[in-house]
Amino acid sequence: MAQNNAPSSQASFARWWRQVLFVPMLHSKWLTSETKARLTAKVTEAERGHRGEVFLIIENQLPIQAAYHIDCRERAVDLFSEYRVWDTEENTGVLVYVNICEHKLEIVADRGISAHVSPTVWCAMCEKAVAGIANQKVEESLSELLDEVGQLLRQYYHLEHDPAGNELSDAVVFLR
Repeated sequence: MAQNNAPSSQASFARWWRQVLFVPMLHSKWLTSETKARLTAKVTEAERGHRGEVFLIIENQLPIQAAYHIDCRERAVDLFSEYRVWDTEENTGVLVYVNICEHKLEIVADRGISAHVSPTVWCAMCEKAVAGIANQKVEESLSELLDEVGQLLRQYYHLEHDPAGNELSDAVVFLR
């Protein structure tokens, strides 16, 4: 949940074992096509009025072959790179990563927006969303989080006349 820039995971047999025993269909029933569509609309809404990009990835579990060595933070950083969230013109990409098996949520922000927003703010946003998710308010918590990310981006990268352009897809990425 911490939002720092240095990967610091330790090898964990327990983490690997959780991934092996995880049964996705028991835990991701809430993520229907309608929910994905509403969250995608929330991403689009969160991107209005500023030059930033918001990207949401929801993943059932860490890849089994890597779960012993990497934690959710490292996975989020890897996905930040893989989906080129870092590759925005003004370095204002923000990845919101949710791992269902680990009950973790990570925010990885590019250096442009990180210069303005302290790690404690990102961490507080994560903690608030995780608390809502723990109370079975997954979609509502993620929607609120996306709104908050959009507000931060508007605060520092406001555009009076927001062009229709988009550097990254708004569609929620769901990794099984």
